[in-house]
Amino acid sequence: MRDTRIGVGICLAAGALALAAPAAAAADPTGDQTLRISPANAAPGTRVTVTTRACGKETYGKGTSEAAGAFHLLEGDSAGELVGTFDLPEDTGRSSDTVTVKCPPRNKFTDTYRIADGPRGGVDAGFGAPTDHSTQLAVGSVLLAGAAAGGVVRLRRRPAGRG
Repeated sequence: MRDTRIGVGICLAAGALALAAPAAAAADPTGDQTLRISPANAAPGTRVTVTTRACGKETYGKGTSEAAGAFHLLEGDSAGELVGTFDLPEDTGRSSDTVTVKCPPRNKFTDTYRIADGPRGGVDAGFGAPTDHSTQLAVGSVLLAGAAAGGVVRLRRRPAGRG
């Protein structure tokens, strides 16, 4: 049992490292990303933030989103950081959007992010048609009864004197 827990821990750690690898690969050779777009999967109507350190000592930059149009980048909280925001229009369809940032004298940087469908109503986490909950309730009841019966059988098989 202990070996299983250790194995699960190792698998979780390896999975976390595997998920972090694409983010590290997206950085440029100096360690900074050219453009950082947040959120990476934006829904229509969402405010998108673009951050860059690629403009050096400049305190101003111009940005363009294919989906939302022009926006300005101004000094951020950290030295050498420019930040700009824009709102995705509500009628934007599911696709990708390319963002271009220009800073003096002739620096130009481009990156792309996904535009995903936004949440639309509740989530049906079960199976079957959303209006047919009787099947879900029946299967859930059978599983619950089976688990309870297994617990009772296990308790009855325990030798006397062991707790």
